[in-house]
Amino acid sequence: MSEMPAIEVKGLGKRFRREILKRDYITWKTLLLNPFSRKKAKDYITVLEEISFSVDHGKTLALIGQNGSGKSTLLKIMAGIYKPDNGQVNVRGRVSSLIELGAGFHPEFTGRENVFLNGTILGLSNSEIAKRFDHIAAYSGLGEYIDAPVRTYSSGMYVRLGFSVAVNVDPDVLLVDEVLAVGDEAFAHKCEDKINEFRRKGKTICLVTHDMGAVEKYADEVIWLDGGQIAARGNPRRVIDAYRQKVAQEEDAIRRQEALQAEADLTGLRWGDGDVVIEKIRLLDKDGAERAVVTSGEPLTIELEYCQKKPTKDLVFGIGLFNAQEVQCYGTNTHLERLDLEDLPTKGVVRFIMDRLDLVQGTYFLDVAAHNTDGKAYDYIRRSQAFSVRSIINDVGVFRPSHTWEVFPR
Repeated sequence: MSEMPAIEVKGLGKRFRREILKRDYITWKTLLLNPFSRKKAKDYITVLEEISFSVDHGKTLALIGQNGSGKSTLLKIMAGIYKPDNGQVNVRGRVSSLIELGAGFHPEFTGRENVFLNGTILGLSNSEIAKRFDHIAAYSGLGEYIDAPVRTYSSGMYVRLGFSVAVNVDPDVLLVDEVLAVGDEAFAHKCEDKINEFRRKGKTICLVTHDMGAVEKYADEVIWLDGGQIAARGNPRRVIDAYRQKVAQEEDAIRRQEALQAEADLTGLRWGDGDVVIEKIRLLDKDGAERAVVTSGEPLTIELEYCQKKPTKDLVFGIGLFNAQEVQCYGTNTHLERLDLEDLPTKGVVRFIMDRLDLVQGTYFLDVAAHNTDGKAYDYIRRSQAFSVRSIINDVGVFRPSHTWEVFPR
């Protein structure tokens, strides 16, 4: 085996020209009188900047990052679809790629004809393709549709045929984009088996995906692209954790901004006589920082700032947690829990402190209320806050109890 890396990227840069169409007409008349009045302002978008890395033979690399980070562009440069503006890419060995849905297929050709077309593009002779055709057709599971024009195929059929060709031409390097997610569950299992087989045979794989479970399952190394640059590279678990933290921070900032905008308009979601007013609601993490995206199993505090417009000795504070389907996950108040709230200050803070937020991943809403023991509302705010719970475990339901597993012989 060659001592040189299977994939070698050095100082890679790529930008695309963006044309902004400026229109100085607003009617059909002005368009007809000035047909050439459109002006194009040239602008450039840098998609990749100074990217350098290498992948050894037999290793699987996963590229992760948010939409627009440059993952697919990088994969297309490796496949030879795009040319870099600067730097260089060397991919050693026969390369097979599945990057865009139906890429390389002629819509008017049948599946059979496209197998021969794709095989030729990948460097196989007609006799080599003929020897492998039956296996490719059987693997795709298209049956009689193999002789139908591919323009009649569904997106899943496109992927099945494309993947069947890509993995059955005996490539040294396999480049795979997110398109595998289009296939049905049965075909996904076949893809998984094939990728595992490639890894056992020492093939080199570069995978672009948003499925972090697949990254942890397949990848030997992960590169996180952010804004066209390498934000992190290395052990899959470490890089994935860093990526998830960044995504959670950005989502948290967006949700907190949405919450601020929503505070101004609670019409129809707020009622009560106003003797007591809840003036501020915060969700706080273990460090006291305000959050809108929290992690399952971590501490969470709900903080309410209140003001008594008319002092009362019969005051109860309550909270309710609801999921996105309007199912109440939990609800309680200070009266149910027998807290004595007599002689409260006119202005104060109430905190509901949870040592662990044991909810599964999802979106949740918070109801808060100040009322008397008979249920008369002073201030009730429905859906006062929306927040997201994130978890690395994809369990289902609502509540996630603290637990362990044990396995032992009978």
